[in-house]
Amino acid sequence: MGAVNENELYSIGDVARRTGLSVSAIRYYSDAGVVTPTEQTAAGYRHYDVQAIARLEFVRTLRELDAGLDDIRRVLAGESSLHDLAAAHLAVVEEQARRFQARRAVLRSILRQDAPADQVVLMHRLVSMSDEDRERLLDEFWAEVSEGLDVNPAMIDRLSQIRAVLPDDPTPEQLEAWIELADLVRDEDFRVAVRRHLHEEYSTEAGRIMSSSSMLDSMDEGTPIMEEAMEARRTGVPADSARAREIADRYATWLSGVCGKPDSPGFRRESANQLRTALELHATRSTEADPGWESPFTGPHDRYQDLVATINGHPRSDELVDMMVDQVPYAWLAAALTASAGPSEPTVP
Repeated sequence: MGAVNENELYSIGDVARRTGLSVSAIRYYSDAGVVTPTEQTAAGYRHYDVQAIARLEFVRTLRELDAGLDDIRRVLAGESSLHDLAAAHLAVVEEQARRFQARRAVLRSILRQDAPADQVVLMHRLVSMSDEDRERLLDEFWAEVSEGLDVNPAMIDRLSQIRAVLPDDPTPEQLEAWIELADLVRDEDFRVAVRRHLHEEYSTEAGRIMSSSSMLDSMDEGTPIMEEAMEARRTGVPADSARAREIADRYATWLSGVCGKPDSPGFRRESANQLRTALELHATRSTEADPGWESPFTGPHDRYQDLVATINGHPRSDELVDMMVDQVPYAWLAAALTASAGPSEPTVP
């Protein structure tokens, strides 16, 4: 807007040039009582002062932000604050953005899958679910796949807590992953496969032991010990130091309780060798891609976990295995256990 004389009145044509509004739009705002002319001549000509021009520019800005005329009129009349209008309108815009993202995810899924018409309807319904609907769908899935199984409920609870939580502002990839996940957990064949996996994994004698409440509690107890070992390795604590011996003692005590074997120098050397073997297995998997190697995440629910990870913005299961091996101090802890066991006894000829 060019230089303006605060005491001068401007014709509607001048106002149109200064504000970028059309003459018809200025007349419309005047007739609607949004911004009335400062004066109107007997011949019907409308004139506007500086304040009126400023209000018209304000109206134009709010209209470009899709604010309604009634809301704008209330703000100009002092009946509502600009903050309240912005907050209410932002909520509307954000909801529209979510809908556009949902539509984009459905369209991208259609192109990727070459989906038939009935599948398109399903995808749109899945991506439009509320948070409560998503929780209900996953609750129903876990209730069905675990019903009647001879599996510790605490184990099922842990597995079922691996939940997809779609963020308020999801990426297209997260929305697409939700569509696939929701479709997956509704699939009867997938439910049967997961149910079979849970039975085979946790209903055996060994599986019941590993999924018992006491074992789960023991695993939780081992977490802080591993975190201390990770921190010791990161900060360069020598594996034969007093601090390393303290961590090795706690680890050996914990592991002996888990395994049901007494702690001894031999037990510590055996545990150290198992840690080194785990490290070698990972190296083999990384360099040779051994198809016979299975991670602890394998099973029919692999895709479930990967989709949940994508939705939650976490690493996928294969990336998680790599991260675990990179972070878990296998070599450092093995060296600390070996050092804590003392010198090996000489072999009797």
